Amino acid sequence: MKQKPDLSFWKLWNLSFGFFGVQIAYALQSANISRIFQTLGADPHDLSFFWILPPLMGILVQPIVGTLSDKTWTRFGRRIPYLFVGAAVAVAVMCLLPNAGSFGMTVGAAMIFGLCALMFLDTSINMAMQPFKMLVGDMVNEKQKAKAYSIQSFLCNAGSVAGYLFPIFFTALGIANEAPKGIVPDSVIWSFYIGAAILILCVLYTTIKVKEWNPQEYAEYNGVAQESEEADSSTKLEGSGNWFVLLKNAPSTFWKVGLVQFFSWAAFLYMWTYTNGTIAETVWGTTDSASSEFQAAGNWVGVLFAVQAIGSVLWAMVLPQFKNTKMAYSLSLVLGGIGFAMVPFIANQYVLFVPFVLIGCAWAAMLAMPFTFVTNALQGYGHMGAYLGLFNGTICVPQIVAALVGGVVLHAVGSHQYSMMIVAGVLLLFGSVCVFFIHEGKK
Repeated sequence: MKQKPDLSFWKLWNLSFGFFGVQIAYALQSANISRIFQTLGADPHDLSFFWILPPLMGILVQPIVGTLSDKTWTRFGRRIPYLFVGAAVAVAVMCLLPNAGSFGMTVGAAMIFGLCALMFLDTSINMAMQPFKMLVGDMVNEKQKAKAYSIQSFLCNAGSVAGYLFPIFFTALGIANEAPKGIVPDSVIWSFYIGAAILILCVLYTTIKVKEWNPQEYAEYNGVAQESEEADSSTKLEGSGNWFVLLKNAPSTFWKVGLVQFFSWAAFLYMWTYTNGTIAETVWGTTDSASSEFQAAGNWVGVLFAVQAIGSVLWAMVLPQFKNTKMAYSLSLVLGGIGFAMVPFIANQYVLFVPFVLIGCAWAAMLAMPFTFVTNALQGYGHMGAYLGLFNGTICVPQIVAALVGGVVLHAVGSHQYSMMIVAGVLLLFGSVCVFFIHEGKK
């Protein structure tokens, strides 16, 4: 197998640059979906059902795109065609989704239209996101992978911050942040328009600048024949790669980290779902989704999510300083839980920066720690790719479960959306306790 060549900084940058645009689209979705559907007329008790689609599309689309792109060879490459098609569909849907209330439809029809648009947006974003991770795996040598993923992480966080801030930025420019009942304000609509434009430009840049290897080159640099022989040997030794067999034989760490993941991702699903209503009620004193105060709160939610992203980046630099990894993981979740619990009791929009920085600490740990524990535990098990694909279910399944029961939980805690922040905090505290059940070790 030939050694993959070292790539210059700018070649590594070009591999991931499109991720900036994809992450803007994802941030706009995360910060504005609840706002859009409440503006259309959704009942807060039904709000979590709209959040079933993002994790559901992720768990369905990402493995399919990965499997299909492994077998795709075109003059444009193997990953880039999926990237480009996903981005093109996302652009079209981003122009339609925020206009769901502007086509003269009834409230019910507008929400069905918005739901269909959201489904296509989730599908296309996932389709565009996965190839960037695969391009790094395909074309970057082991020595440079950490650098490549660091660049990707930087672009991911930069795109998130930009997407979160778009609505308040366009409002500051004088674009209307108010609209008739049932219609999404122009500040949000133009945020999606500009986000769509940036997305397609970033993806076009990557498409033009990156030249994937042809099948022969890929085989030479990635040792395809050798991998195939190792896979055959592994199959003989371990039995088939059937998912049920793999799950049955998974190390206990896989399941214990999965339990922590369950509480963690359920908590963040509730944050994405109910923060807009929470801030509208606690800071702006309104539950009326047609009011200007509600839309102002929606803009501020983007600012708070940007603060969370910045807090996450800062805490990610602190985490490696801990000698005890489990302590670092658990402490991060505790800080996030405290942050969530503080939110309902703060009526000052600027003081809210404090809890959202703490929430960012939990987010940083959730992105880094679980895969560290699981990949260490899987050494010697084989089927690493399949196991990590299955482990992605510990991200998607908790969100689906939390979305399904969200309305029931909201009713149980008094029907005030800010109460769900306390629920999220309790979930993170449960997760922090479960961290200590994890056994750090290899087979």
